[in-house]
Amino acid sequence: MNNSQPILKLENINAFYGQIQVLREVSMTINEGQITCLLGGNASGKSTTLRTISGMLIPKHGRIIYQGEDITGMSTTKMVERGISMVPENRRIFSRMTVKENLEMGAFLRQDKQNIRNDMEKMLDLFPRLKERLKQLGGTMSGGEQQMLAMARALMSRPTLLLMDEPSMGLSPLFVQQVFKIIEEINQQGTTIFMVEQNANMALSIADYGYVLQTGAVVLKDTAHRLQNNSMMRQAYLGET
Repeated sequence: MNNSQPILKLENINAFYGQIQVLREVSMTINEGQITCLLGGNASGKSTTLRTISGMLIPKHGRIIYQGEDITGMSTTKMVERGISMVPENRRIFSRMTVKENLEMGAFLRQDKQNIRNDMEKMLDLFPRLKERLKQLGGTMSGGEQQMLAMARALMSRPTLLLMDEPSMGLSPLFVQQVFKIIEEINQQGTTIFMVEQNANMALSIADYGYVLQTGAVVLKDTAHRLQNNSMMRQAYLGET
């Protein structure tokens, strides 16, 4: 989507765990209607960036601006109310609840019962695998099915911005293909997506724009297409020599 407005801006974020600095002057712009991916190796600060955006970690310096409002340090619940939802790393579904109960939990801040029912139907159309397993306990499903449930649960809050932490982690190649296809569909239906991902090839194949983190600092940023053709990127992250 061209001429998009920024929906989220990170301005010179410095974040620490205790005395250890994890993010260094990180600035990013996520444009409305786009898929933006954040790439980098292990311990580069990718997940910390998401934790900082979602209010789980408060930065020492810098600001997070969402739809023109400074949301730095805002609680996760308030962010969900404002339209930011997250699909966490390792899915973190409610393993002792059924698929249906997990989906209902995604809408726990909403009061619009009829719309919740409509959205539940939409999720079951988008994720047919879940439709077959509505009464199944979340913890008894495969990793790929749990990932779909985590995505559907996040979407039940009707987010404007969906944050995703490593959606391909631990999935078989077939499920990775399915999950990324659904991510594209979610985006095409109007949800802006900011995705942390180690599978750089897959992420760049569907993203509009990408950032690369190294030891907590942004070392590369460009359109996804240009990053795919960037020689440093190809050597470091796309498995080419």
